[in-house]
Amino acid sequence: SLKGQLEPLNEGFLSRISDVLLCGWTCRHCCQKCYESSCCQSNEDEVEILGPFPAQTPPWLMASRSSDKDGDSVHTASDVPLTPRTNSPDGRRSSSDTSKSTYSLTRRISSLDSRRPSSPLIDIKPIEFGVLSAKKEAIQPSVLRRTYAPDDYFRKFEPRLYSLDSSSDDMDSLTDEEILSKYQLGMLHFSTQYDLLHNHLTVRVIEARDLPPPISHDGSRQDMAHSNPYVKICLLPDQKNSKQTGVKRKTQKPVFEERYTFEIPFLEAQRRTLLLTVVDFDKFSRHCVIGKVSVPLCEVDLVKGGHWWKALIPSSQNEVELGELLLSLNYLPSAGRLNVDIIRAKQLLQTDVSQGSDPFVKIQLVHGLKLVKTKKTSFLRGTIDPFYNESFSFKVPQEELENASLVFTVFGHNMKSSNDFIGRIVIGQYSSGPSESNHWRRMLNTHRTAVEQWHSLRSRAECDRVSPASLEVT
Repeated sequence: SLKGQLEPLNEGFLSRISDVLLCGWTCRHCCQKCYESSCCQSNEDEVEILGPFPAQTPPWLMASRSSDKDGDSVHTASDVPLTPRTNSPDGRRSSSDTSKSTYSLTRRISSLDSRRPSSPLIDIKPIEFGVLSAKKEAIQPSVLRRTYAPDDYFRKFEPRLYSLDSSSDDMDSLTDEEILSKYQLGMLHFSTQYDLLHNHLTVRVIEARDLPPPISHDGSRQDMAHSNPYVKICLLPDQKNSKQTGVKRKTQKPVFEERYTFEIPFLEAQRRTLLLTVVDFDKFSRHCVIGKVSVPLCEVDLVKGGHWWKALIPSSQNEVELGELLLSLNYLPSAGRLNVDIIRAKQLLQTDVSQGSDPFVKIQLVHGLKLVKTKKTSFLRGTIDPFYNESFSFKVPQEELENASLVFTVFGHNMKSSNDFIGRIVIGQYSSGPSESNHWRRMLNTHRTAVEQWHSLRSRAECDRVSPASLEVT
């Protein structure tokens, strides 16, 4: 009775629900699966839901549909007789069509998944709603492709890899004669040999020839026809422990004949590069670099030794370093004393052509912008690597310590005229650089403990530019 009347209704409802679960693309009128909405006739004023499928059904979907139809025909031929599909007058499908979907839901899903080929990433556009018109524009899927903007494209280039400034490679490919004709800086004669018995490397600087005349930008040179050359020797990458020949006066063909030894293990020597820098001495200004020669020691037979003539090449360092100064600072808060130790200096700029330099250090205490006290070391004759080991003490109350500055100036002693300026640094409130500021800060944080540090000397103009305390001293 009532149960029998509800069975067909339940069967039709369940079939519709299975179709909805199987396929998300359904007809909005009958809730049956429909890829083309052929079961309903829409008017021009009706709204159509456009799916992501292309205008042409993909081949894998056509294959699955045809196989499903074949399966349906076999199944229905043995169980249920086929009946032609008829449309009702209102355009809806009959309930007999709905009851045809009786095969397993799992079988249909697995058959679709097994026949679906691997496809590229598809850009699925969102569902669009619009009023139907005579012309329908189907939404086509597009494969996602990464596009490069011009900025991203050129950002990947590294200009230095395509630069024409490959001087190191050019030097390796040129002979000494070609380098000499290209730069015209002259040639240097030197030799090397390693002593396995005493574990040291001997470098002999013999002579130079065809050096260019000096160039003066300020007109301070009296004699512009000749140079006053000397040679600095170091083993890269260590440039601090360098050696220096004497200055040869007024000549473009200097003969040095000087030997220098470096205490270094043999294996370590093979990893170093010998750097010889020819410098023009100028008493009245900074010394100028004429040219350089670099020889990787791994490319020569150190034990057998040998001597070479090498053409000088330009150096990126146009001026010579002024030297270095080793200082020790110590503050005693209870006594209010600032103790300064001048330990030593090395590789100071040579101020005398004949005997190197007679260097001494002047120490000046500046409180704020007022010069308070001046002291100085003794001068050592004929050296550019002096050892002082002299101590000085200044009365500085703790409340005034933060406003104090120490100005260290290295001079070359001169009996006939004023002393020759070599270099300067300022430590304290108006420090002349990061290294000096770091030394002063370390001393403030460690009272009653001596703090040592090496400092590279700076020019007077550089100190005057960054430190007001430098302007208050002479």
